[in-house]
Amino acid sequence: MVYLKKNLLETLTITFVFLNIFLWYVVYTEMPSDKMTVAFLNVGQGDAIYIESPTHNQLLIDGGSPHKIAAELGGVMHFYDRTIDMLLVTNPDADHIGGFIDVLRSYHVRDVIEPGTKNSSATYAELGDSIKEEPARNTLARRGMVIHLGGGADLHILFPDKDVSDWKTNDGSVIAKLTYGATSVMFTGDAPSGTEEYTTSLDPSIMKSTILKAGHHGSRTSVSEMFMQAVSPQYAIISAGTKNKYGHPHKETLDLFQKLKIPVLGTYKLGRIVATSDGREFSFK
Repeated sequence: MVYLKKNLLETLTITFVFLNIFLWYVVYTEMPSDKMTVAFLNVGQGDAIYIESPTHNQLLIDGGSPHKIAAELGGVMHFYDRTIDMLLVTNPDADHIGGFIDVLRSYHVRDVIEPGTKNSSATYAELGDSIKEEPARNTLARRGMVIHLGGGADLHILFPDKDVSDWKTNDGSVIAKLTYGATSVMFTGDAPSGTEEYTTSLDPSIMKSTILKAGHHGSRTSVSEMFMQAVSPQYAIISAGTKNKYGHPHKETLDLFQKLKIPVLGTYKLGRIVATSDGREFSFK
């Protein structure tokens, strides 16, 4: 009996110590910092970008194709965290929204922002049902909206500036700029060059960005030279699957980046790409 009591006391003591360590770990990791994280996730032929502000608010721009997002989120989020504050749909095609269904099943999500374009696919219908079941607040993205992520990190919606419900899905893609201090990232979804150039014409002065997430996985239909000169990024990120059937990124796009002397980082070569900003510059890993 004494032996059993001793074992029980030792077990309770060890449990208490580990629980105490875990609680301090959670407190430490949730303290505000001076860093913003932008992770371009390796979801194959698709887009998924995880953003965490200095105050640890989280935004997921696109979710990639179904069944690929969970492992990638596990690589950038704390294991105990089951909340993602906001999802942003840049366009409703399966390679941008499929993973959101898995996210809505596994995480608590407060807000979803969409461009307003429609898709007749079963995946899009299932996403709509999942948003309602969450339930998450659903908002249309419109130019002029500023999403305050906390700690000085803001997402500015640059396009759409109008109703795009009857537009083609790519043409109506959300274009948005993330800013933190002197650093910024331009996101363009699958927007073709026409949409990019139209958005630039609305106010060229606000387009310059540190990083460009190249449109449509590096397709020749996006990333025109006029747009590139307006954005003038220090780095370009291309999210595409290895040896994908579309041939992304296209040679024409890579040639343009080379001509403009802009380094290209691709998930199809490097896997997950994590950029961290201290408000002055980005570092990569």
